[in-house]
Amino acid sequence: MDLNATRMFVAVVQAGSLSAAAGRLGIPLATLSRRIRDLERQLKVQLLERSARGAKLTDAGTRLYEHAGRGIEALLEAEQAVVSDQARLKGRLRLSLPQTFRPWWELLSAFQRRYPDIQVHVYSTERRVDLVEDGIDVALRVGAIVYESMVARHVLSYRNVLVASPELVQRFGLPTEPQELHAFPCAVWASHVDVPVQWDFGGHLVKPNAVLSSNDYDHLCCRALDGDVVTELPPFLAAAPIREKRLVALLPQYPLPEWSIHLVYPPHRHQSTIVRTYLDFCGTYLPRVRRACEITIPT
Repeated sequence: MDLNATRMFVAVVQAGSLSAAAGRLGIPLATLSRRIRDLERQLKVQLLERSARGAKLTDAGTRLYEHAGRGIEALLEAEQAVVSDQARLKGRLRLSLPQTFRPWWELLSAFQRRYPDIQVHVYSTERRVDLVEDGIDVALRVGAIVYESMVARHVLSYRNVLVASPELVQRFGLPTEPQELHAFPCAVWASHVDVPVQWDFGGHLVKPNAVLSSNDYDHLCCRALDGDVVTELPPFLAAAPIREKRLVALLPQYPLPEWSIHLVYPPHRHQSTIVRTYLDFCGTYLPRVRRACEITIPT
């Protein structure tokens, strides 16, 4: 049975006539009349006796209205309850994010504008936290997933880009091969002191002359903008300075490795409404995050 047509039939009974119901529903009278006739043909019974004075229920129409009216009211109440729950959604959401992952900051800002009563706690770190032990609802993780007991939802992939300022390129020249980087002062991302770092340019491995190592991409970006070093940056940090010609992309013909980004969370059979809402929101917002991770290299 066509539920939408049944809803229209209930509206006709409640309004007292086809024309009044069409006005309430905001549809043409001819469309409403056709849908009611289609319903009658589907059920193979006459539901309404039409006359110049209006529409009168037949016995079959009365029985349908008694049952369908209650069902339609229940559906409307359920819809209103869901909408009200969304509007009143309250509580705390505990997240783990990589440091300096700015596109996700924008996602969280949009999420809280949509759900202002949800308190968000963000723990930013490059280390792999234990979600259960550290009380994290959902983690955003870069690289290989080692949480065998967790759900890992892939959301996007990107490559870092090697950059330097125009002033540094003017001083040292523009490298055309990865091995030429040995002559440049470099800054590298490293999670620990004295950890050897290699840059992989599609199988061309280079151990850079690292005058600085840091686990903060913002720091590396500032030093590159100051003209001090060559460094690698995530595309969402490098895109605007490259577009504004404050940084130059180096060796674009030798791409750096691709990084995969996942949302990681415990496999609860009954997830909280807040976590489900957050995961659904991430899915709808992801196209904007992907655009932020795209970069165009000027030629």
